[in-house]
Amino acid sequence: MSIGTKHVDLRQDHWPQITARQSQQCLIEVKVDNCIFCKIAAKQIPSGIVYEDEHLLAFKDINPAAPVHLLIIPKVHIDTLSAVEQQHTELLGKMLALAPKLAQEHGCAPSRQADGSLAGGYKTLINTGPDGGQEVYHLHMHMIGGPKPWRGQR
Repeated sequence: MSIGTKHVDLRQDHWPQITARQSQQCLIEVKVDNCIFCKIAAKQIPSGIVYEDEHLLAFKDINPAAPVHLLIIPKVHIDTLSAVEQQHTELLGKMLALAPKLAQEHGCAPSRQADGSLAGGYKTLINTGPDGGQEVYHLHMHMIGGPKPWRGQR
């Protein structure tokens, strides 16, 4: 992470004298001033929250690409998917496991029709880096669904 022109390495292994929980809190404190998703997680900016637990927050995208467009974020700041480390494995699993639950609650989970075909559905998307389309540098997963066409698709 860069603050001004000074490079600061915030990886947990560079802070062996403090606990993992303390390092996560430090990450939030360092980033909360300049990260919109940290501010949303800290309830400093209002959002259409649809789910919250100790580790995750899900809210409605302010510029939806589909009838259902939710963002699932970890409360701890992680810049990109490329920045995750082994200790984030469980957190990533929780993010993925939350998507089908939210899809069901918002009416876009796939369902079997009377003729046996599937209808409905959603997609999950994590943009990573500038060429991957990431606009906010706080790890987040889009859960997008509902009847098509969606913006940018026919």
